[in-house]
Amino acid sequence: MAGVRQAVREARRIVVKVGSSSLTTASGGLDADRVDALVDVLAKVRTTDPAPAPPSAEAAAPRSGGEREIVLVSSGAIAAGLAPLGLRRRPRDLARQQAAASVGQGLLVARYTASFARYGIRVGQVLLTSDDMSRRAHHRNASRTLDKLLAMGALPVVNENDTVATDEIRFGDNDRLAALVAHLVRADLLVLLSDVDGVYDGDPSRPGTSRVAEVRGPADLAQVEIGSAGKAGVGTGGMATKVEAARIAAAAGIPVVLTSAVHAADALTGQDTGTYFHPTGKRSADRLLWLQHASAPQGSLTLDDGAVRAVVDRRTSLLPAGIAAVEGEFSAGDPVELRDGAGRAVARGLVNFDAKEIPRLIGRSTRELARDLGPAYEREVVHRDDLVILNG
Repeated sequence: MAGVRQAVREARRIVVKVGSSSLTTASGGLDADRVDALVDVLAKVRTTDPAPAPPSAEAAAPRSGGEREIVLVSSGAIAAGLAPLGLRRRPRDLARQQAAASVGQGLLVARYTASFARYGIRVGQVLLTSDDMSRRAHHRNASRTLDKLLAMGALPVVNENDTVATDEIRFGDNDRLAALVAHLVRADLLVLLSDVDGVYDGDPSRPGTSRVAEVRGPADLAQVEIGSAGKAGVGTGGMATKVEAARIAAAAGIPVVLTSAVHAADALTGQDTGTYFHPTGKRSADRLLWLQHASAPQGSLTLDDGAVRAVVDRRTSLLPAGIAAVEGEFSAGDPVELRDGAGRAVARGLVNFDAKEIPRLIGRSTRELARDLGPAYEREVVHRDDLVILNG
């Protein structure tokens, strides 16, 4: 075990995600002592130099020496807004969830701002939705904002924009968001904190179960039953969403520690706590990772066999001639699924036309469309730079 957490000790840029249950009471409202305890740990880690990497180690994102950089992905906005609005439990309807988030987000950031101020650390709020991250221009803006905040010495506090989100409000309690943010900022480490101190090979409350200390690949969890509920009842993400987030980050080359908030200090100093997920893949294009894991398809395009081979095997753009059918209501720039003749999703991409325009494009060449409809129609339906393969 001596060298297992070396990547933790060497990490310079760290994304830390904390769940609602670790910040609030079961009845709603922020627990100031819990927030301060987390901030105490993060402030100390931030001013601690990372361990030097071995000379042969290849850094994922070389940065100059000095203190560590931390991005905090924090749940808790909806939970923090429950008590002030007189709500006894998390509401099920979207409108009241959004109202609670509107009230709670201000309280959450104010609490972080005051707590980090004890250490002279400035806080910057960043609210994101998956739609922001799958669109090229929005993705660049988010990346630049986070990089600039870090460069100026601020600590970004990221949350989903729950006041306007719809499907995103059930996104997995920010676990998946944290994995994608880790990739977006080229983090060296992701730490997922909740009220459970790791993955167990059974129900942690039952005798005889043991903690899974390391995960090197899917086979290590093949026989493990992953739970789906937190103890406090104020969040939405259970262990399943955390494990999935860890897999996303690990597949993107980022090591992950999954543990409880009370063990945050040990987790961030490389101690044997929680479950450590070894990197299983290499980094890929940021925006395509968001497109694959964070976007909600607004419709689908069915491809003929030739187009499926061209898109999946040759990684080409999707042209109108290869489309057999269209479903759904979407606008240009929305994510759509690309399906084969059997209805299986083979790819996902950002479409260049509105759904109502597609029927008159089906099966026609771009040259023919340009001649009949104008030069604006001589383009791809989905460009290969805006496309990610799902099964291939």
